[in-house]
Amino acid sequence: MTFRVVLEHDLETGDYSAVCPELPGCASAGETEEEARANIREAIELYLAPGDIELPENAKLVEVTVG
Repeated sequence: MTFRVVLEHDLETGDYSAVCPELPGCASAGETEEEARANIREAIELYLAPGDIELPENAKLVEVTVG
């Protein structure tokens, strides 16, 4: 999967921020552009990783593939 990432350089601190607009709340940063890109890649992987879900007795969990 490919996601768009907005990288911004903060002239005050010299750091870079990285935000993935398609994944609300998925953001990271780094001291260099390369570090920010690596960190947002990890953040996206963690964002998309399945977590434990407690289901009601009458519910079932299914998977859907996109792309």
